[in-house]
Amino acid sequence: MLNFKLHHLEFDAPEILQDSIKCFWYDRRDSCEEFSDFEVMPDGYAEIIFYFGSTCSVSYNGVLQPLPSPFIMGLLNQPVILNSNNRLEIIAIRCFPWTVFDLLGLPSGKGKDGVHIFEHPIAQLQSRLNELIQNHKIEEAIAHVQEFFVNVHSQIPTDSLLFKAGLAMRNAKGIIPVSEVASAAHATVRTLERNFKQSSGHSVKDVSGLMRFEQVRNHLWHFPNANIAGLAQELGYTDQSHLSREFKRYSGTTPGAFARKAKQTISNDFVAFVQS
Repeated sequence: MLNFKLHHLEFDAPEILQDSIKCFWYDRRDSCEEFSDFEVMPDGYAEIIFYFGSTCSVSYNGVLQPLPSPFIMGLLNQPVILNSNNRLEIIAIRCFPWTVFDLLGLPSGKGKDGVHIFEHPIAQLQSRLNELIQNHKIEEAIAHVQEFFVNVHSQIPTDSLLFKAGLAMRNAKGIIPVSEVASAAHATVRTLERNFKQSSGHSVKDVSGLMRFEQVRNHLWHFPNANIAGLAQELGYTDQSHLSREFKRYSGTTPGAFARKAKQTISNDFVAFVQS
């Protein structure tokens, strides 16, 4: 069981950014242990993460690899283990996966999941953000990051196809056939898939699956006594076994085991996901 005290704040994206960014958020984690691991669960978003006050590493096959600040936490198809020591503060930008690479002017990294290390002018924000964080000026730090993305957003063309497709998927929370996403975007399935993979590095089905998993995960965390068969029917799975297979694919555990863990978790324990 992790021994973390967590302080979390979430900030809406300015209206001009809401087609690209879900929200901005801040976390402060005070660990009672010198070194602590925490698990990041998959969801339907990509995160650009700045961190301060501590080192942060990612575990690959039991070996810790130090991470720079910032880094991208892309779409995950399985949990990722991060490690920090003592106090860790984070400012992050939660992006829709079909917009994050365009926002940064980076290639989509097709075929790559998980954590990405990259060189980009956004890294120049680190020094100013660190100064603001040290002076406990969280809202000013968030505003500084928002200003950067407003300026970036004004310089990139808006792809109406991707915007319409993303909106349809978001409204349906991933519970929508690819053909209906294409219809909402006024495109053929082939055109939609080509544009989506070019922009996000993933297929429509990949992202929809993660969105749907996110709904199950969040529901079980808050309602661990929920009927899994009923949840499978509500969220468009073929049956309970289909939900269980998909859940284990993304989380590494069964829905039942996850729900039992949710019952046992006390309020000060850290959970690396946030309600969308």
